[in-house]
Amino acid sequence: MSSEDLNSSQYVITDRRRNAGERRKRSIPVALDRRKKGERRGERGERRRQVDPTTCERDYNDEEIAFMKAMDQYKRDNRRPFPTWSEVLEVLRALGYRRVAEPTALPGFAEAASLPPKG
Repeated sequence: MSSEDLNSSQYVITDRRRNAGERRKRSIPVALDRRKKGERRGERGERRRQVDPTTCERDYNDEEIAFMKAMDQYKRDNRRPFPTWSEVLEVLRALGYRRVAEPTALPGFAEAASLPPKG
């Protein structure tokens, strides 16, 4: 194609992007408003985050419950719904856990896992 062909008035440039603002300005009635009175997105109460051992599949011992509660508190205080493993280790250390014995095989493995020595 030559530059004359491109400059010709026979070409029409169209903008096919949607104008999302237009769509949102319309007021479309809904059959049933499921929100509570006065509740808007972002104004909802805090999601249920408390650890409730009664809803779990097994009985947890006191140490496990203390760890779950500490993790839940850490996540709420730091607004971290998915903490890193380093952060999990920080919580464990804050609870007083330290490595005092030689590593053993990980639970659930048939063969002994080789773990690095404590240090």
